[in-house]
Amino acid sequence: MRIACPKCEYEPRRDDRWQCTCGTCWNTFETQGRCPGCGKVWRRTCCPRCFRWSPHHDWYRDLPPVDALLHRADEPASSRTG
Repeated sequence: MRIACPKCEYEPRRDDRWQCTCGTCWNTFETQGRCPGCGKVWRRTCCPRCFRWSPHHDWYRDLPPVDALLHRADEPASSRTG
């Protein structure tokens, strides 16, 4: 899966860190935006290169559209196999 800033195309490195209001530092993409210290879910993420904020889910480039995921969830399990 490709992860990149929606504004400047920066691809975060494994050693990039974000800091939560609780003081925890971690790589937000390892937890899909959830702080491992306090559990807060960051719905927006600041780019370490351009310093602009974007919705966290917009960083994930290869995800199918949400409508496709919802449609698939509504399908009976037997129709998804094979």
